[in-house]
Parts: sequence; C-alpha cells; structure tokens
Amino acid sequence: MGFTVLGPLAEGGVRRPLCSFKVPAGFPSPAADHIEKHISLDQALNIRAAHVYLVTIEGDSMQDAGIFSGDLAVVDRAIEAGHGHVVVALLNNDPICKRLSKKGNTLILISENPKYPNRYIMEGDELSIWGVITHTVRTHGH
Repeated sequence: MGFTVLGPLAEGGVRRPLCSFKVPAGFPSPAADHIEKHISLDQALNIRAAHVYLVTIEGDSMQDAGIFSGDLAVVDRAIEAGHGHVVVALLNNDPICKRLSKKGNTLILISENPKYPNRYIMEGDELSIWGVITHTVRTHGH
C-alpha cells in the first residue's frame, strides 16, 4: 500500500454547520434549529498545522483498519510513532502505509488485510517514518 503526497492547503477554510443530533441512515434535511455550531473541517482535523500534511492512499492492504484505496489521509509528523499507530513511511525508498508494531527491539509493519504478509524490519532495511495517520476521508460519490 502506497500513498501520494498532495501538498499544502490553500488559505481560507470555510466553516460549515454541525448539527446537534446523531444521523441515522436515511434522515430528512437537518432543520436550522438543530444546528449546534459552525465548524471548519480543516480546524477539526488540524490540517493547517505546519507539521500536518495530506496523502492519498493507494492499495488495499489496510482495508481491515478502515483505510481504503483512494482515501485521503491526514498525517501528523509531530506525533511520535508508537506501537499500534498507523504510519506513513518509506521502507527502502518505497512509500507504505502500515500499522506499526514494536515488540522489544523488533519493528513490524502490519498489513490490515490477510492477503498481505506483515513486514519485519531487518538489519540493512532503511525505515523512515513520515508521520502518524490521525484521520481519513473517503469519497462516496461515483
């Protein structure tokens, strides 16, 4: 599973209404009296911070973690990658997205799809972690 770096955001995010009720599938349009406040998605996802960037995920090795090919991922370079984090990294100059496992001195990059094996980091491998995925956004259009 790879990724594509999209680059910096343009200035001037737009604030959108956040409704105060939970939405079951198949709801009517939200009434104005249910609007709790206005939020900005770039603010809610912290994507304007200098240490945050966006990537597009490619491949299906993380589908059981809810990350699918074509998803937009928010990656935070300021979070120290720890056991269990989903990371964006370079392994021997190949871009990857995997779950990081630390067992003693052993690092393992875990695939979240049984079709793909886990990748043990061996002596001689070059691993550079670019950041931790904090959010993903999926398009449901055609």
